[in-house]
Amino acid sequence: MARGQRKSLDEKIEAKQEIIDALLTRIESEKAELAELLEAKRLKELESVSEMIEEYGLEPDEVAQALQQFLDSKQQEEASA
Repeated sequence: MARGQRKSLDEKIEAKQEIIDALLTRIESEKAELAELLEAKRLKELESVSEMIEEYGLEPDEVAQALQQFLDSKQQEEASA
């Protein structure tokens, strides 16, 4: 039974390096797509918060103050627990 010509060690190394390079390119592409999806999610969440602020007729400083009060009270609860 005839077999194909065996690859030299250098050819095997080169083939593996090409596979690794292709995978690294793919990883970078997937990372970029993930970053885009995360940014889209963040913008959607911010839009939802913005709509809520507008719906209640609040000013940004009022929202910031309310959040700060909430965080302060939460921090006090955690400190006393």
